[in-house]
Amino acid sequence: MFLNNLEAVSLEYPDRAVPLESPFYVDRTPSEQLSCDEILKPGSVTRIQAPQKMGKSSLLLRIIDFARKQSYKVVKIDFQEADTAVYANLNKFLRWFCANIARQLKLKPLLDEYWDEEMGSKVSCGIYLEGYLLEEIDTPIVLALNEVNLVFEHQHIAEEFLPMLRFWHEQARQSIQFQKLRFVVVHSTEVYLSLDINQSPFNIGLPIKLSEFNLEQVRDLAGRHGLNWTGANEAQQLMAMVGGHPYLVRVALYHLALEQITLEELLKVAPTQGGIYGSILRDRWEIIQKQPKLSAALKQIVMDSESESVNLEPIVSYKLESLGLVKLDGDLVYPSCQMYRLYFAGQYQQEIKQISLENLKKENQELRNLVYIDALTKISNRRLFDEHLEREWRRMARERKSISLILLDIDCFKLYNDTYGHQAGDKCLQQVASAIHSCLKRGGDLAARYGGEEFAVILPQTNLQGAVCIAGEIQNSIKAKAIEHIKSKVELKIVTASIGLTSIIPHPETDPTILLRATDEALYRSKKLGRDRINIGKIGNIH
Repeated sequence: MFLNNLEAVSLEYPDRAVPLESPFYVDRTPSEQLSCDEILKPGSVTRIQAPQKMGKSSLLLRIIDFARKQSYKVVKIDFQEADTAVYANLNKFLRWFCANIARQLKLKPLLDEYWDEEMGSKVSCGIYLEGYLLEEIDTPIVLALNEVNLVFEHQHIAEEFLPMLRFWHEQARQSIQFQKLRFVVVHSTEVYLSLDINQSPFNIGLPIKLSEFNLEQVRDLAGRHGLNWTGANEAQQLMAMVGGHPYLVRVALYHLALEQITLEELLKVAPTQGGIYGSILRDRWEIIQKQPKLSAALKQIVMDSESESVNLEPIVSYKLESLGLVKLDGDLVYPSCQMYRLYFAGQYQQEIKQISLENLKKENQELRNLVYIDALTKISNRRLFDEHLEREWRRMARERKSISLILLDIDCFKLYNDTYGHQAGDKCLQQVASAIHSCLKRGGDLAARYGGEEFAVILPQTNLQGAVCIAGEIQNSIKAKAIEHIKSKVELKIVTASIGLTSIIPHPETDPTILLRATDEALYRSKKLGRDRINIGKIGNIH
């Protein structure tokens, strides 16, 4: 890699804060100057807020460097370093916070000497800070709080900690000790997704909102990467795709400088999961999928072919901007870059196709139900029974395995209808169908309404003994429903069933008619012999 094709330069992959001496740092005017000027003021608070990878940590490094050059003490608290246990309760959190400050100031913690349970942890923390730490240090202290968004995520901590910082800031108006403090608060705006707010959760002091790179900065940065972009065309093409987002621009320039990919190829694959931004796009898609309201709004923005921008309710616009996915122009919202528009539009198109496919499957299933499912009992109808029996008959013939058939008739059903009415009769049929279906455990078994009050059960790979067992279960399951039938000719005076069954190993040259005929005859004998019984059919000498 060469700078202007002459001077060798060591490339940096932009996965961390840009080092102080790095040739790839772009001055964030006026943010950097404003921030440095602010920490010169007693009791000041500077808030640096932006989506991830916008350069917050890089700016913080330079503020800290400026503070040290003023001979200020610097304490940097990074909430990423705190163990999960630290957030268990406010007392534990504030003790960790105070101990961290003391050690960085090279002072003994002495927490127990200032901590008073009766006064509470917040008051103890304030006394510790004012009466010990600030008393021991003569120079101003820059207290840099990084990744404060992690504190926001713990509501029970944030509701106490943030007002405490605000109180210390206000104390600087009257306390010489607190005037030594200068706060720099850094946080990612993505945390706003989980907060029920329409403004920053910590809104005091000077807000620093990092802006994107402009065209001249991108061209200059390309030159520092050894890219000979003499005109503005290449920079304009890159910015048309990814905007001026610092991280997105630097990742592109890194790969282009390595000559791993041409600008044309990079732009082609940028809005795809296979491109250099694939992990970022997938991460943003996963986040947005967990927020249905935001997802619906983003879908409207990227799929609206009639307009470049849309009007959304303020809180939705604010949260999408906090994610870095959109920009605001007054009340209008538009995608922050073409890459996001293309990627998310593609994802939503896939969703639409998937929904269409699922709807088609649903419609096909509904159509199949109309053709194959009995409308009243919701089990298979005669048509599906015939097809399934034919199919399983041939399969069992090939495999030389048994197939069994059960035919069942509700005893004295006409009398039941005459006594209780057809509506009760329909309910009775539904209950019997449910009782039959509950006794079938295997995927290949099929229960069907054979006609009127008659039902059928096909049992592939089931011999005579197994069929008798299942028929007995069905008979008992129907009786367990205890459906009253005072006009029944069966002594129990509840709904019962007569059953016929037959089992056979099919021969390839025969058809299932012989099985149906034998089973029907067995059912007839069950009814003739007094109902509420099981009779076994015969086919020649085979049972």
